[in-house]
Amino acid sequence: MSTPLIQDIVIVGGGTAGWMAAAALSTVLRGRYRIRVVESDEIGTVGVGEATIPMIQRFNRVVGIDENEFMRETNGSFKLGIEFVNWGRVGDRYMHGFGKLGQDLWTVQFEQYWQRMRKLGRAQPLEQYSIARMASLANKFMPPRTDLGNSPLSEIAYAYHFDASLYARYLRKLSEARGVLRTEGKITHATRRGEGANPGHVDAIVLESGERIAGDLFIDCSGFRGLLIEQTLQTGFEDWTHWLPCDRALAVPCESVAPLTPYTRSTAHRAGWQWRIPLQHRIGNGHVYSSAHISDDEAAATLLANLDGKPLADPRPIRFKTGMRKLAWKENVVAVGLSSGFLEPLESTSIHLIQSAVQQLIDFFPDRGFSATDIAEFNRHSRFHYERIRDFVILHYHLNQRDDSTFWRDCAHMSVPDSLQEKLDLYRSHGRVVRRDNELFAEVGWIQVMEGQNLVPQRHHPLAELQDEQATHEYLEGVRQVIAKCVDFMPDHAAYIAQHCAAKRM
Repeated sequence: MSTPLIQDIVIVGGGTAGWMAAAALSTVLRGRYRIRVVESDEIGTVGVGEATIPMIQRFNRVVGIDENEFMRETNGSFKLGIEFVNWGRVGDRYMHGFGKLGQDLWTVQFEQYWQRMRKLGRAQPLEQYSIARMASLANKFMPPRTDLGNSPLSEIAYAYHFDASLYARYLRKLSEARGVLRTEGKITHATRRGEGANPGHVDAIVLESGERIAGDLFIDCSGFRGLLIEQTLQTGFEDWTHWLPCDRALAVPCESVAPLTPYTRSTAHRAGWQWRIPLQHRIGNGHVYSSAHISDDEAAATLLANLDGKPLADPRPIRFKTGMRKLAWKENVVAVGLSSGFLEPLESTSIHLIQSAVQQLIDFFPDRGFSATDIAEFNRHSRFHYERIRDFVILHYHLNQRDDSTFWRDCAHMSVPDSLQEKLDLYRSHGRVVRRDNELFAEVGWIQVMEGQNLVPQRHHPLAELQDEQATHEYLEGVRQVIAKCVDFMPDHAAYIAQHCAAKRM
């Protein structure tokens, strides 16, 4: 006999996570399930100016979002990568650009030939072989031109900066048009089933007004509180602050300045780092720091002293603990967004983690049987995803040569997860990076950070020697020149926005 299908999906909490879940599910489920979002206007969200990674384009396409309209509605700008300042040594700068490095030459990857030529003194800096990095430095942007064949202009990878609260509002409008119901109200508690089918599952949430909202599947988007996944089901939390000691942030917007840069900036300070996210109408800024190494007042002073324009508000404090729920899906509750865990936004992965969780929920969408096997696989994937992003974030802290504060010395000398140590050892040996099980960050991302923070391999791939030295040099020089010409062809970032997707000014 077949197991009955679920009927009612209740999303607890709105914000970016709640409305991304609502938009995706209402698109995929096509009105055959009842979807309700319960949120309170009185409860604030953590959302700040958000930076994203290229996978968000896929989410927006799936839910039917027009890019230019989306950019106008969210005051968005385009993003080609992240600039890192002071992360290796004070004064160092490098870019983690999206997309590929160079063009493959023969047997091994492009960067292996570059490694060989660098040792011979015949290569330019790595950034000159990346169209994303060179376009960023020139403040240029255009989407890929697929009609240009093998040109680097056909392979431009990009993401977005946008106002997270406006994005949530935009997704809410889209979701409600597709039948999603919104209920305004504060949730006081949840009730669980007793005897019968699925004992222990959440059967309803109760609002301050006394209204009881029942459901079959609950999606917990209640933020750090974890109203259902933690407060009700007591799933437990795995703390990673011994690797990632920052536990606080201050966020503040400031006035815009020219040029409108097509990249996020992360500047390392004495006990943490500062983000800079350029939007059309303002710049989003924040200081992520360790309260064990710097006071709140010092952190605020550092943030305000390093703004590009006049602050538009007082710094807003955010407290957090880095780590993840021991289970992202328990019983009939799936945690999405901050309720499932937190990784600081150093590599702009916050919204991607929401997107990934929603996609996995769709892949393992349950019936009323709530298969333990399916839930276990969902949790395995969630853990793998969090742990591999965790490793990539730790890499930035651990791979520093700074000696100006206890914070950085402690990070440089700490033990790291075995999975990260394996990557470091492999790269030190022959400049190799192995991407396992389709982990989020590909080889090109790891290479840019390790090179940018001064990790030079002892040797390069021996097969890079099979190509003639002069021919290899000429090929690298040809790639560099083609990229430079492509960047010259690209329009200015601000001019592109003004022509295609400028937000209306109030």
